[in-house]
Amino acid sequence: MNRITTRVVIIGGGATGAGIMRDCALRGIDCILLERDDIAAGTTGRNHGLLHSGARYALTDPESARECIQENRILKRIANHCVDDTGGLFVTLPEDDIGFQDPFMQACAQAGIPARQLEPREALRLEPNVNPALIGAIQVPDGTVDPFRLATANVLDAKEHGARILTHCSVVGLLRQQERVHGVRAINLRTGEGFEIEAEQVINAAGIWGQQICEYAELGIRMFPAKGSLLIMDYRLNQLVLNRARKPADADILVPGDTISLIGTTSSRIDYDKIDQLRVEPEEVEVLLREGIKLAPAMAQTRLLRAYAGVRPLVAVDGDESGRNISRGIVLLDHASRDGLEGFITITGGKLMTYRLMAEMATDLVASKLGNSKPCRTALQALPGSRDPVPTQTFGLSAPAQGSAESRHGERVIAFFRDNTKANALICECEMVTAAEIEYALRELDVDNLVDLRRRTRLGMGPCQGELCAYRAAGLMHEYGKADGRAACAMLRDFLEERYKGVRPVLWGDALRETEFTHWIYEGLFGLGNLTGPTDITTPQDPEDSPTPLRHEGVSP
Repeated sequence: MNRITTRVVIIGGGATGAGIMRDCALRGIDCILLERDDIAAGTTGRNHGLLHSGARYALTDPESARECIQENRILKRIANHCVDDTGGLFVTLPEDDIGFQDPFMQACAQAGIPARQLEPREALRLEPNVNPALIGAIQVPDGTVDPFRLATANVLDAKEHGARILTHCSVVGLLRQQERVHGVRAINLRTGEGFEIEAEQVINAAGIWGQQICEYAELGIRMFPAKGSLLIMDYRLNQLVLNRARKPADADILVPGDTISLIGTTSSRIDYDKIDQLRVEPEEVEVLLREGIKLAPAMAQTRLLRAYAGVRPLVAVDGDESGRNISRGIVLLDHASRDGLEGFITITGGKLMTYRLMAEMATDLVASKLGNSKPCRTALQALPGSRDPVPTQTFGLSAPAQGSAESRHGERVIAFFRDNTKANALICECEMVTAAEIEYALRELDVDNLVDLRRRTRLGMGPCQGELCAYRAAGLMHEYGKADGRAACAMLRDFLEERYKGVRPVLWGDALRETEFTHWIYEGLFGLGNLTGPTDITTPQDPEDSPTPLRHEGVSP
């Protein structure tokens, strides 16, 4: 069996794992990150992308509120190409209690969160699509963050400082000698080959899936999954983040993001064995629509693009398996001091907003165990894409295409901006993705298939949901040597299946008509449904994941 050696293994390629990978690399600690799917394929890529000011937690969780406003300011500085500093409003509607505003303002002040009360007419001037019946509003420094872009930038910086990443590789066990973990056993899901990684420290950053990793070490860490569902609209109908000024409830936040807006979230407990089989239920769609229209009435005339769901990693600690003692904050477990098991730590809980802080906490602990005294630099050193000024040359690109590429990659566009007609050809018109950007993603950003490519470039995330760009991108995968013809067709089929997952819960009106057209193109014209035989691109995690044309329920944004 193939064996690799490093100092630290990180399990989980979400924002926290990617942040730890970067932090380790900047401190000169040799590390390898293992991810069973793709960067940000789990909970990181299934949230509303809110850059919290902390105001949402000011009354109920002051510590989290202070963490959020601290990280809000840091991310605006080090990850500006991932952040849209929109600002936000907490809106009081006629059915809400206007008395909520005074204690809310006091709590924000105590947490250090700038907040300002507005008259309804001033709120309408700032956000014309907010419900004109509002009776009050509070302005806060909310924003939005692209979770895919953020995680990818962390991985890119880590790689450029010597770290390694292995995607589509699943951990199947821990290497253990008596009371010490000294590495992991894993399997490459694309080839089926097993391998081992020897390491001095193993960091479990697998989020909700971290319970499974702990079970390999016979540790009783229990996760209590909370599912949250969201809806995506086909255009950006609000410019500011809109929150309901009330105690947290379903569908009380409308978030603008790139070219779309989304409403979320619901919250419901699910069984742990269902975390890889999430379904958006009709009643969830109904409540999201009903409550979202109250925030922004324009939603009633807006086409829904898709629905998706994610799982919040709530953790039971101190041996309580009943669920009564559940932490909703950051949980860092040193299994050496807690369980007498050296070489193994778990970091979980928290939020996307606090990923960098979580990574710093985990890396501080590991660095101390390895005798590394170098300080954390992640709060000071900008991520790739947020460093140097963006080039102003157009390189033959249209202004919208250039602006879209710069918003996704910042100064790194210089690596693929070319005065070349073929390179500048638009592959995805909805999101303005060029052939050169796709080539760059395949070369530099750990892309193995079309679904990975979507997370790096937004290809297929616009109104047509891949209908008019997926086959072009599949052709480029073949042309650039990423797949032979049959494998490229399998990628195309898997990509369309993944897109259909999220469309199915909102399959009426324009969404239904668009889907019928997509089906006609790929099934009727291209005959893609006739493709049979195994795909060598991905290995399903369970029978629910097996390709069956146009039959899946949805989870991915």
